[in-house]
Amino acid sequence: MGELTDKIKGGVNEAIGKVKRESNNPDTRAEGDAQEAKGDLQKKVGA
Repeated sequence: MGELTDKIKGGVNEAIGKVKRESNNPDTRAEGDAQEAKGDLQKKVGA
């Protein structure tokens, strides 16, 4: 069950990160990059 949770959380973090990357604010963009990377890692752990 933990693997599925990691995959779901990873997908959510990736989606939020992509939205933040579209911001005009450089700080928010950097935050989005980090969040997307976190989501990608979570999805790999859950695989």
